[in-house]
Amino acid sequence: MFSKRIGIDLGTANSLVWLGGTGIVLNEPTVVAMTVDDNRVVAVGLEAKEMLGRTPGNIIASRPMRDGVIADYVVTEAMLKYFIQKVCGRVFLFKPEVMICVPSGATQVEQRAVLDAAISAGAKNAYLIEEPLAAAIGAKLPIAAASGNMIIDIGGGSAEAAVISLGGVVVHKSVRVAGNKIDEAIATYMRKKYNLLIGDTSAENVKIQIGSAIILPKEEAMEVKGRDNVTGLPRAITISSTEVTEAIRPVLIQIIGAAKGVLEETPPELSSDIIDKGIVMSGGTSTLRNFDKLMTELTGVPCHVAEEPLLCVARGTGVALENLDLYKKSITKK
Repeated sequence: MFSKRIGIDLGTANSLVWLGGTGIVLNEPTVVAMTVDDNRVVAVGLEAKEMLGRTPGNIIASRPMRDGVIADYVVTEAMLKYFIQKVCGRVFLFKPEVMICVPSGATQVEQRAVLDAAISAGAKNAYLIEEPLAAAIGAKLPIAAASGNMIIDIGGGSAEAAVISLGGVVVHKSVRVAGNKIDEAIATYMRKKYNLLIGDTSAENVKIQIGSAIILPKEEAMEVKGRDNVTGLPRAITISSTEVTEAIRPVLIQIIGAAKGVLEETPPELSSDIIDKGIVMSGGTSTLRNFDKLMTELTGVPCHVAEEPLLCVARGTGVALENLDLYKKSITKK
């Protein structure tokens, strides 16, 4: 009764924390800065993100999650501890119950790593829920009904497509291609075409400001600064939205491939439901301009972006944690 309930959407790019009775209380980048000598955490979240690519030799700023799963166990544990302490206070009498969402394509080993990290970080009980299911709950889809609902959750490290019926995942596909790969594609394009080296943050800015999944009727442009690959000196160039669309298209095709793979394996009865209802898109990358139009064009199924797509998974994790009995067959516990 006294212990707090915390739902954590541990994403590759951003982590969101949901607290029982309050809602979403924390939304920070998944970045941790640590000292090299004694592995002490210097900064977490926004403060650490500002250090990416700008740290001196004795501090390392890194993203502990890669492709939606733990890449660095020690750093992830330190980050979970930081989140739990920030929500519960430094000293708490009752350990909280924590639910974390994982990609549906995560292996047993990867799932165990998340559970162990949560327990080590101070959780009394740790639960895992599959990301597409949490996203569907958060997007307020009627998942308990005997009809098909399709959701594609596109985050920073992975894209998860799933068809959900009767409160469980019927078919799912996960590709470890998402927002970060789009940023990489922009950086690679700049290097090959303009001999300009840019960092991840600059590439992300280009994507947010002038990125579009289909060519815009009115072309936009922006200035990008970086290091010249030939002379090694700083240089600025202007890039157009059409070039960005061309650079990111192969990555978008791969993400849409996951949705197509799910549609191909969906039982016919559920397929007819999906054509009526359409595909719901959630996750930060689904906010890329015109991505829903490209998805509709290539799959032939109407697509729309959920309300507040960034918050769907965290909100769904919270709802599942408050109604454990309803979702117990879809949850792993430790």
